[in-house]
Amino acid sequence: MTAGCLTAAQAQSLRPEVGKPLQQASELLRAGKAKEALAKVREADAVGGKSAQEQLMIDRMRGAAAQRAGDNATAAQAFESAFNSGKLSGAEQVQMAESLAFAYSQLKDNARASQWVQKALSLGSQSAQLKQLQAYLQGASGDYSAIAKDAQGAISAAEQAGRRPEEGDLLRLADAQQRTNNTAGQFATLEKLVAYYPKKDYWAATLGRLPRKAGFSDRFSLDLMRLRLATGNLTKTEEYMEMAQLALQAGYAAEAKQIVEKGFASGALGTGAEAERHKRLRDLAVKQESESSASVDKDIAEATAAKDGNALVQLGSVLASAGQADKGISLIEQGIAKGNLKRPEDAKLRLGRAMMLGKNKSKAQQTLRSVQGTDGVADIARLYAILAGQS
Repeated sequence: MTAGCLTAAQAQSLRPEVGKPLQQASELLRAGKAKEALAKVREADAVGGKSAQEQLMIDRMRGAAAQRAGDNATAAQAFESAFNSGKLSGAEQVQMAESLAFAYSQLKDNARASQWVQKALSLGSQSAQLKQLQAYLQGASGDYSAIAKDAQGAISAAEQAGRRPEEGDLLRLADAQQRTNNTAGQFATLEKLVAYYPKKDYWAATLGRLPRKAGFSDRFSLDLMRLRLATGNLTKTEEYMEMAQLALQAGYAAEAKQIVEKGFASGALGTGAEAERHKRLRDLAVKQESESSASVDKDIAEATAAKDGNALVQLGSVLASAGQADKGISLIEQGIAKGNLKRPEDAKLRLGRAMMLGKNKSKAQQTLRSVQGTDGVADIARLYAILAGQS
């Protein structure tokens, strides 16, 4: 028997003075007449000497009719009586616990609603609506530690089962972590969001918070802008200008030229009061690219003769950004092999990005995920690895 539905066979199993009004109540409910149905339930309940089975049928019908009539107090009382009868099957217990959770939420009794949510979940409920109610109740309580624990549990369970976590669970966890000042945890959750749901807004949130992470180094400012450009989050005139200037300052003249050209193509550069300034920046990028190309053989020879591999790593990274990925990868690998590097983890980051530019996704991800560090290098590397998997 489902709540609010009584079959003829079930009605016949009861005494006529109980079964007949309950059957009529069931028909009235199907006709949308909840208040009239309640009156018939009261008629059945007035019969003396009821058996436990008859009382269960009455309670279930009363609960269904009262809930549809908007009388949630009566519905909750009836459903609790039915639940406590000890005569419900496992599936019926789940259904009843869910009904009680929603009835108490309508009565604004969030504490008891939460208790019945937990009961339903412990009995195996998989209701999406119940999970939404749970999230609402947790948010209303302000218990963000509980929200984080619940969302993290759902995410971990999905990942262990080889499934993509629910987007809503990731968002709930990120919000709860922000409210509990768990900055590191929130960033890790945002990384999962861009990995599983690579939306522009999620990338924007992730990249916007990364520079505020403790210990993050300014030397990765250009990498941040590269990621913003690749994810559609770099659109303003001043952003194109800043990125191109950063690239020029770091020795990436060809990349600076590419950035400026993208700015002109998008309309962000080349118009307005600063149009002449934009053209001067483009001319500078073109000039520096030409000079860099003319001296590349000499630069390689000098880097090869150096005592350490730093110049080879830098030169290889520059060439990879200029569209010569294979040559750039070779030089970076030579630099790493030579050793005595100022920042070995940065070198692995540069190698991974060069492999990504060379469309060697699997090697790029393997290299990038091996990068270690607490100054932002590992964070940037992981985001590049995620982006490589999405390209």
